[in-house]
Amino acid sequence: MFRIFGPPGTGKTTRLLDMVERALGEGVPPQKIAFLAFTRKAATEAKERAAKRFGLDPDDLMYFRTLHSLAYRLLGVRTKDVLGKENMNELSRHIGMQLSIRVGSDPDEVDISKMADHPILSVIHLARLKKTSLRQEYNNSNIAHAWEEVDFVNRNYNSYKQANMLMDYTDMLELFVQKADAICPTFEIAFLDEAQDLSPLQWDIAHAIDRKSNKMYCAGDDDQAIYRWAGADPDYFIDLDCGAEVLETSYRIPLEVHELAERITARILKRYPKKYNPRAERGSVSRVSTVNQLDMAHGSWLIMAQANYMLSPITQDLRSMGYLYERNGHRSISDKLTEAVNGWERMRKGHAITLHTAQAIYSLMSGNGLRIARGKKTIKAAEDELFTLESLQKYHGLLATKDMIWSEAMDKIGDMDRAYITALLRRGEKFNATPRIKLSTIHGTKGGEADNVALLTDLSNSAMEGMSDDLHRVFYVGVTRAKQNLFIFEPDDYSRAYDL
Repeated sequence: MFRIFGPPGTGKTTRLLDMVERALGEGVPPQKIAFLAFTRKAATEAKERAAKRFGLDPDDLMYFRTLHSLAYRLLGVRTKDVLGKENMNELSRHIGMQLSIRVGSDPDEVDISKMADHPILSVIHLARLKKTSLRQEYNNSNIAHAWEEVDFVNRNYNSYKQANMLMDYTDMLELFVQKADAICPTFEIAFLDEAQDLSPLQWDIAHAIDRKSNKMYCAGDDDQAIYRWAGADPDYFIDLDCGAEVLETSYRIPLEVHELAERITARILKRYPKKYNPRAERGSVSRVSTVNQLDMAHGSWLIMAQANYMLSPITQDLRSMGYLYERNGHRSISDKLTEAVNGWERMRKGHAITLHTAQAIYSLMSGNGLRIARGKKTIKAAEDELFTLESLQKYHGLLATKDMIWSEAMDKIGDMDRAYITALLRRGEKFNATPRIKLSTIHGTKGGEADNVALLTDLSNSAMEGMSDDLHRVFYVGVTRAKQNLFIFEPDDYSRAYDL
């Protein structure tokens, strides 16, 4: 096993794909290469990039997947073998407590990190991933359940799985570790990305794959290890007894941002020492008091906070200023509303719209003879039919007229949305476009980047419990998303904020 440390923007994944390309060029068959990632998103991205770059069918890259997906495939698990929602409902009725999990027929189709919806199940799975006792993990948690409840659920949960011959995704990891020598194929070369995020149980799988590989490379960055709460063990990656190299040039971070980032890593007590060079551009680091001080008319923007609730006041400011944005993957204006407004204005200009767009418009208009004739709210037409304003008026009961702008015609649009769309149009935003401005927690944006980053330094109650290495890493990740300019918001309370 060999480690590759990739500080922010140093092209870690690109470096791994270069090594994949070299192996393919030397005649290594695709099925003899494993590329394993911590998340489905990372595994899919690597697979798509490799297929496009090397002109391969994605199916040829059968071992480009997550660790859970690898275990699922090699163990020969079937959908009916996996604990599902109906099973959880049955167990809930049996024990008199509602338990739920997010499930899918294939671990490639679900986010494993969000499988457990119930805090007791989360603690149970965390103990197994960390290979600690359930009592120890319970004592370290702050869940609002008595130990007797946790122990009761754990015993019944395990008994139910055993009686019904079912397994969950953590069972798959444990079983793979037991059977790896028999079921895992041999690889000429194996890669493991984001290694700093692996739990002790996942490291057992990594070592099992290492035993079946001629060469294995583990890539990651302990300074960006921000998932310890989910079982990650960055110390394991740091302490591995094997060789290592550090990628030395960041293609993202400008000089001033790099200098601040280095001051943060100096606070981390346990880390692998690494030096890397920033981009030649100087960039900027500045402080602001409110979002109104930011000129966000151009470029890509990433606004981040340690906790999600801290972003709510920012969204209100962005709406009043007429900016389109995305928060935690959701656009600030729904696709349906966007389609309806744009569709109505297209019809006013004489263009035709689709049935889907017409239905979106009708859903935002009053019936009963106000904007649509009584009994005509449902458009009965073929899926491929096109509609003009005139044809809707003639055949489908539309009473709204061409002289009505969108806000008058679609009278069921709420006042807040109406004001927001007006602000968007006043600013000239193309609100059906991909948002340039994104808001997210720091944890939610790991791996992302933007020309401009605005970072809140306020801390939640739980984060205030101690300035640990984990907290330093969180803000290191936040700072190092900036490609050009970093803006630091002054906190509401300096005694409850991270010192940048």
